[in-house]
Amino acid sequence: MPTLLTFGARNVGRVLARELAADGWNTAAVARTQDTIDALRLEVPDALGMVADATSSAEVERAFAETRERFGAIDLVVNAITNGPRSGSIVDLPEDAFEPYLGHLLPAIFNVVRVGARVLAENGGGTFVQMTGGSARRGMPKRGPWAATAFATRALTQSVAAELRERNVHVVLLIIDAIIESEKTAGWMEGQPPERFATMEEIAGAVTYLHGQSPRGWTHELQLTPALETWVP
Repeated sequence: MPTLLTFGARNVGRVLARELAADGWNTAAVARTQDTIDALRLEVPDALGMVADATSSAEVERAFAETRERFGAIDLVVNAITNGPRSGSIVDLPEDAFEPYLGHLLPAIFNVVRVGARVLAENGGGTFVQMTGGSARRGMPKRGPWAATAFATRALTQSVAAELRERNVHVVLLIIDAIIESEKTAGWMEGQPPERFATMEEIAGAVTYLHGQSPRGWTHELQLTPALETWVP
């Protein structure tokens, strides 16, 4: 039975765990709060839920160790951690506008990528999916700090992908170039056609597709854009 470990279990990670559990997978998920883990277990009762702060290397190591102790080898690692874009003109942003990214998000991403890549390499292979937003491809107005962070995430993922290909570790950047349908975005969606928004189920399907690829045809970067969302080649 294959095993998933996902970081960021509040939204996409929760749905991914639910979808893969329905297909017979072992599922483990990491979140920052117990409330998120409790919500996960309502949908996936057999999931291994762990509260951890991914900015701590020791806590990331613990999450991988607990998952391996319970389920054995890990086949798929997904990093869906985010703190959302902070909008504002660069001329108006406070001097600490970069802090949520430099002090929290990027260290968390680095820890999960570093430890996850090592664990999969030690296992003899597997898939690592790092998620980010459309700003990884192009900087957008009033999202400078977020765009810079997304660019850094893309560069890190590319570097690790190139390094681990020969060790049978498939590292891929999944760019969600979309507003994701959720309770939080319900107001934006009102009166709009559904094709303007992505669903968490579609994102989970993209992860499943990437994990199922043959080593003879790996995708290392996949951009998901709804049909009626603005698309920039």
